[in-house]
Parts: sequence; structure tokens; C-alpha cells
Amino acid sequence: MVHPKVLLLLSSLLLLNAHSYAANSDAKRQVFPHKMPEQKPDFPLSAAMDRMFDYPAPRAQDNELFTQFRYTRPIGFDYNGGDGTISRRDPTRPILVDGTYYVWYTKRHTKTPPIGSQNAAQATDEIPSTDWDLADLWYATSKDGFTWQEQGVAVPRPAKPHPGSRSVATPDILVWEGKYYLYYQAFDEPSGLKGDLCVVTASVADSPDGPWTPVHKTIVGPGPKGDWDQNLIHDPMPIVYKGKIHLYFKATYNKWPDNRKNYAVAHGLAIADHPLGPFKKHPLNPISNSGHEAMYFPYKEGVATVITTDGNERNTVQYAEDGVNFNIASVISLPPHAGAPFTPDAFTNTPMVEEFHGV
Repeated sequence: MVHPKVLLLLSSLLLLNAHSYAANSDAKRQVFPHKMPEQKPDFPLSAAMDRMFDYPAPRAQDNELFTQFRYTRPIGFDYNGGDGTISRRDPTRPILVDGTYYVWYTKRHTKTPPIGSQNAAQATDEIPSTDWDLADLWYATSKDGFTWQEQGVAVPRPAKPHPGSRSVATPDILVWEGKYYLYYQAFDEPSGLKGDLCVVTASVADSPDGPWTPVHKTIVGPGPKGDWDQNLIHDPMPIVYKGKIHLYFKATYNKWPDNRKNYAVAHGLAIADHPLGPFKKHPLNPISNSGHEAMYFPYKEGVATVITTDGNERNTVQYAEDGVNFNIASVISLPPHAGAPFTPDAFTNTPMVEEFHGV
């Protein structure tokens, strides 16, 4: 018969061994914790949890580049009862000058609605092929950003043979050393006739109210045949970054007049020391693999962009510390189509962190 003291000792040893085994097991367990870690845990994670720590913050609510959008219909614009003869689209970023907001945009006011790019051969000097055909650049002002007063034409279509004799569209604004520069697409034929062929040109003014003087030359044009941007340069959007003009733009590729359905969209970058160039395209172009209209703004030490509509990375906000090599910073829903952010520091060559507004 075993003495009771021996049994008690054996029981204690077994209990101690059990506690020691449990402690060792807990120490070896590598399970994601209930409390969100501030840094990536130093043990194997699934691909999804691993890349969660590649974002600016693991939680979207703590991520400065995550946002949700709220829309308000602007007041002050007439559309002729919605019959398709008046169109306003593709606004510039709004700028604030002496307490007044200014915005420029594509306006088409034609006798008939567009007949479609597929019917471009039937377009005339009065019948547009697309929504941005036979257009001019107009502008409007506002004191609060909600109620607007249309001021009239800022940049009309020039006479032939200057760029834009058919249509001028999709502008954006740059403020540089006391002058104002509008960059925009310049069409010399109906959009859709041979594609959507156009170059980027510019006009200059001493005041946001004009008068605007067109430079009557190509500021940024398509690349050589065979390059991804061989046919067109669209959606110019300038910012001042590292003391230089960074002009972001869009081009479509893998698309020909007889095969438009397989097209792809990407963005490029051209850089200059002066607003009128010469601009040099970045050797890593295209600098995005997705997106449609360009929406870029300074953020912290780099540049951020809202990528929408086209590509595998649509509906994301991306960030590049060098303004070139962009990575996804957040995933968003219902972003603006052809929007333009209100970014007061876009031209001041200073880092920016602030709330996102736009038109």
C-alpha cells in the first residue's frame, strides 16, 4: 500500500507537469490575437492578414487614405430640360481665389445630342459624335461650393490649323508664379472617327477670370507608333511636386479604330521645369495599371491618386512616396466619375494632409 504522502507528492508532480506542458504549448501557439497588433506579428500569417499591415493602418477607420463619398447636386446649371443638347463634364479641381471658388469644365451646347462614336463619320460642324465633341471650356464661380454662377466661355475652340479646332475638353488648372494655366485635350476631328485622337495643349491668363491666351501648340503629345500612348493623351492633371510641374495623364492602349472593345487604360507622367515645357515623359510610364480620369494630389511626402472605373485596381486610393511607384493604400466604394479634388496645396510644393472635397 502506497503511503498517502507519496500519493500527494505524485499528484503534485503530475499537476506541475500539466501546467508546464500547457505553458509550453501556449508559448508555442502562434495565433492571431484578439487585440489588434500595432505592428505585424512575427509569425506566419495568411496572405490576407499579412498584406493588411501593408496599408497605412490595419483598420480602414484608422487609414487617412480611406474615405467614403457623399454627393450633393450643384445649384445653378441649366440642362435644357435634359434633352441631351447641353452637357457639362470633366471639371478641373476647384481653386479658391480671394474667397471665391473657380472651376472650369467641358461644355457642349449643340442643336442635337451626340450620335455616338460609332457614327463619327456622320458628324458635322453642328452634329457632335460624342459628349465631348464640338465643346468649349467654360467656367463658373461660387462662394460656398454648392451654388454656382456660370460665367461664360473661358477658352473657345480656336480656328484651324491650331490644336483643338474641332473641340477642346477635359481641362485642369495650374497656378504658378502668379499666373494661371489651363491644360486640356485638343481635338481636330470628330471623336471616334479614327479613335479618340488628341493632344494636350494649354492657355495662360493673369487672372482666373481671364482673358485666356492659347499657346497654339502641343504641350504633351502621343508617343511613337508602338508605344502604349501612341494615339492620344487625355485627362491632363498638373501638380507641383519637388519644385517641378508633374503632369499626370491618361492614355488608352490595345485599341484600334476597328477594335475598341479590348482596350486597356493606364496613366502616365510628364515632368517639366516650366508650365509650358518642355515636358519629359517618365521612363517608367505607365505609372498605373488601372483608372480612368486622372485624380492626383500631394499627400505627405509623396503623391496620392484616386483610381476609378477601369482595370484590376479600380476603386482604390493609391500612394507613391516618389510620385511614380504607386501602391494600393485603401479600397473605396462609389467614387466620383471624372471627379476633381479640392486640394489647396496642389501648387505650393508642400506636403498635404487634409479632408478630401471636390466636384
